[in-house]
Amino acid sequence: MQSNTPHPSSGPDAENYVIGVDYGTLSGRAVVVRVRDGKELGSGVFDYPHAVVTDVLPRDVAGDGAARLPGEWALQVPNDYRDVLRNAVPAAVADAGIDPSAVVGIATDFTACTMVPVKSDGTPLNELDGFANRPHAYVKLWRHHAAQPQADRINKLAEERGEDWLPRYGGLISSEWEFAKGLQLLEEDAAAYAEMDHWVEAADWIVWQLCGKYVRNACTAGYKGIYQDGRYPSEDFLAALNPEFADFVSSKLEHTIGRLGDAAGYLTAEAAAWTGLPEGIAVAVGNVDAHVTAPAAKAVDPGQLVAIMGTSTCHVMNGAELHEVPGMCGVVDGGIVDGLWGYEAGQSGVGDIFGWFTKYGIPPEYHQAAEAAGLGIHEYLTDLASRQAIGEHGLIALDWHSGNRSVLVDHELSGVVVGQTLATRPEDTYRALLEATAFGTRTIVDAFRDSGVPVKEFIVAGGLLKNKLLMQIYADITGLQLSTIGSAQGPALGSAIHAAVAAGKYADIRVAAAAMGSEPGDVYTPIPENVAAYEELFQEYRTLHDYFGRGTNDVMHRLKAIQRRAKPALDAAHSAPAESDAAERAVGVSV
Repeated sequence: MQSNTPHPSSGPDAENYVIGVDYGTLSGRAVVVRVRDGKELGSGVFDYPHAVVTDVLPRDVAGDGAARLPGEWALQVPNDYRDVLRNAVPAAVADAGIDPSAVVGIATDFTACTMVPVKSDGTPLNELDGFANRPHAYVKLWRHHAAQPQADRINKLAEERGEDWLPRYGGLISSEWEFAKGLQLLEEDAAAYAEMDHWVEAADWIVWQLCGKYVRNACTAGYKGIYQDGRYPSEDFLAALNPEFADFVSSKLEHTIGRLGDAAGYLTAEAAAWTGLPEGIAVAVGNVDAHVTAPAAKAVDPGQLVAIMGTSTCHVMNGAELHEVPGMCGVVDGGIVDGLWGYEAGQSGVGDIFGWFTKYGIPPEYHQAAEAAGLGIHEYLTDLASRQAIGEHGLIALDWHSGNRSVLVDHELSGVVVGQTLATRPEDTYRALLEATAFGTRTIVDAFRDSGVPVKEFIVAGGLLKNKLLMQIYADITGLQLSTIGSAQGPALGSAIHAAVAAGKYADIRVAAAAMGSEPGDVYTPIPENVAAYEELFQEYRTLHDYFGRGTNDVMHRLKAIQRRAKPALDAAHSAPAESDAAERAVGVSV
């Protein structure tokens, strides 16, 4: 039930607090922030019990015989998000040691584009009888890339028709976004599509859970929902994709849009019981993890590029003018703060790539040496890699292990390492992968500059800023002075800033950011000789980038097609246990 009465504000001299909750890929983090100066007083973290679902639906949710998933799928269980409110928020309040009655607002940010199919009351489809074992009834996480064929059709048709919204997205929309994922749902599970009343960004669904009111946030509507100049793609366009998709906007997507920093509603009694917070406090309109981080870093002026570096990287920046940038994720009027054009670009894999390599590419003796040195494997490899001269490893890598978001917008692309020999060591490949992600960011920076959008500063937030070698590599490759955000919880702090505005404690996001935003942490200045050395390597990266990414050699797409053909045969083999068991017994006898 929605509360209609705002929480009464404390007296003018009383200390007030706000809660920011950052929903990441694997966990949710809550932070308690003091309103007057942005001081972070306590935090709590809750790991999603079901993490990212990529192979088989979780049996504890879907039951016995849980469905297997095709390749490129990435799902989540929506109740994991509610559990963040039940666990991380009370933990943060306890850690801060504050009186919960002094909390005046709460705000959340989310990964995007992360979509939840729901009924009219907000109930996710997977929680309905008969739908728990249907993959399309679950949350499609941002990194769900199985809708690439639908995205390709959307892009091809939009280009053929000269749709005026397409240049706002750099000429291509992503398989990660709302329309491609929605079209995939329709075409692969029409019954689930018909049962769904709303196709909702998780950023808005969690706000709905908090205040009992569905308000669509302006950020994801613009960047992920193709909402430009007050309208979505036309019904005529959608019908040309699929006649059954014609009313997608009017019947499944369109809803009241809330301005960033406004209150979507007020905390319900049920959500107050989950969180331990006062019923009736302000609940801010939802937002995206990257975009809320810009105010947290005090980066609300044009030319200040903020990179939120974690499993992936999202680049956001304000600009004074509208320009079309090839391969960007979008430009939205007021997409970050009112009065400026908010630009977004991104890389689908960064920390995920480093994590993959340390999990599958490192021999046991390296793990043993790291343990003996009292270091994690990342720290150990970084130490070894930091001793190398630039180019000493003889390698160039492409950072496409999770596809390419910007500037190619193609999730059929895959990773490459060129130059390996029998002398190549793990630390060589590790450093080459670090450098590859920096080359990817340089490609984005160049695209902005070449399109008339100046990049003057580079500010890093997220978990990867702790790697000092990585930060210096980024400064040297981009040629920009790099500063890190002083807060370890940039997105959560940014959400807290929005909560303070929603609670009426500041007039707007700019004023709140000036008072509550974090001061810089470490600063990295480009080293001239390193800049020159990396320039030579970047030209080799760009040659490979264009060769594999711009159609000269489509081998990556062909390999994906071969993989898709092979996987059904493998699944069929797995579904025949009797024959498989007999084969194993025969092998055992022959051995």
